[in-house]
Amino acid sequence: MITVARSEILCSLDKPIAYILSIVEFFENGDHEVHYVRRLYRKDLDFEASSVSYSTAKLQAQPPS
Repeated sequence: MITVARSEILCSLDKPIAYILSIVEFFENGDHEVHYVRRLYRKDLDFEASSVSYSTAKLQAQPPS
């Protein structure tokens, strides 16, 4: 799971083109893989939420934009 803070979500909604979520996955053999998710938030935030959690697998499965 990846948890994103409310302030980060508000920033991404304010400047959606500039906001990129980077996910770095490290493997036991020392290799790593980087995934970038652009425009993660396409709807308004629930203003009572202090953070939002996402499935890492679902985020990594999104096609790059």
